Amino acid sequence: MPSHPRKLRMRGGWVYVMTNKPFGTLYIGVTANLAARIWQHRNGKGSEFCKRHDLKRLVYAEQHTTIQDAIAREKAMKAWNRNWKLRQIIDANPEWLDLFELINQ
Repeated sequence: MPSHPRKLRMRGGWVYVMTNKPFGTLYIGVTANLAARIWQHRNGKGSEFCKRHDLKRLVYAEQHTTIQDAIAREKAMKAWNRNWKLRQIIDANPEWLDLFELINQ
């Protein structure tokens, strides 16, 4: 039986950033299931952009109460200039660690 539509809206969401190396190519995405989506990217089943640029390292993630909030934040971050995006990553993850290992435990 499908979930009630109100429950789907309450699930929350994630905004995340994938890269290939520190200060490399960046991809900003949004998802309701962070671990599953990052697994897809790492296995070539995510976006074509990530596949083409070999973006397999999760370097930034932020959780939002609703998927709508996450989508709004994703759109805002995509409009930022590159230096703002880099600053956001560096402030949260100065060593550019692959955070997938932390969420996949």
